[in-house]
Amino acid sequence: MNSKIALITGASRGLGKNAALHLAAQGVDIIGTYRSQADEARAVAAEIGKHGGRAVMLQLDVGDSASFTAFAHQVASVLNDTFGRPDFDYLINNAGIGINVPFAETSEEQFDQLMKIHLKGPFFLTQTLLPLIADGGRILNISTGLTRFSLPGFSAYAAMKGAIEVLSRYQAKELGPRGIGVNVLAPGAIETDFGGGVVRDDTTMNAQIAAGTALGRVGLPDDIGGAIAALLSDGSRWINGQRVEVSGGIFL
Repeated sequence: MNSKIALITGASRGLGKNAALHLAAQGVDIIGTYRSQADEARAVAAEIGKHGGRAVMLQLDVGDSASFTAFAHQVASVLNDTFGRPDFDYLINNAGIGINVPFAETSEEQFDQLMKIHLKGPFFLTQTLLPLIADGGRILNISTGLTRFSLPGFSAYAAMKGAIEVLSRYQAKELGPRGIGVNVLAPGAIETDFGGGVVRDDTTMNAQIAAGTALGRVGLPDDIGGAIAALLSDGSRWINGQRVEVSGGIFL
């Protein structure tokens, strides 16, 4: 029986890398994407291979929707040549950037960049890849705790993620006839290099977030990678059209 295959955008670092390692540990084969860090991507693939898994890394800029058709052809070739299959099982729309800027100072250029990467990109990438997603597969869109609580400086970013949460419900409804489930995973504040590593490196902010979290600390990448693997496991198959916040109980 063929292994499950997950396609993870932004798999060379941060939460995408962690998700790839957790899924690979459960026997899932990985197709990961990276935008510019080819060496980091190769290192992730090598780490997975060292533990007996299979991983292929492909270059993709999720903000460039004109490249998606060519990317889909690449994925189809990898599926056939490396995995001996015409389709994959799990799509994780994870790639993204963080821009921390007050609403009053947000430029149109910043807004458009966030929109292309966090809304237009996942919308049309998922649409383009639909023929390659197996019936009965799953889509997991990564959002943010900032759609539930508001912290100054993230209005444009959170607005795009809010749109993704609405889109996910529509996808769940419209893709249901193919047996494809769609959920949202919304991380709380996590210690990564996201947004310049501010949560990880700013000790004052880190302490403030920990104080506002029921479990008393800021999240770690392993907290999210483990949750992604759990949501894509067979035991979570009946969870569909849901927003699952993974935040340790922040701002309850």
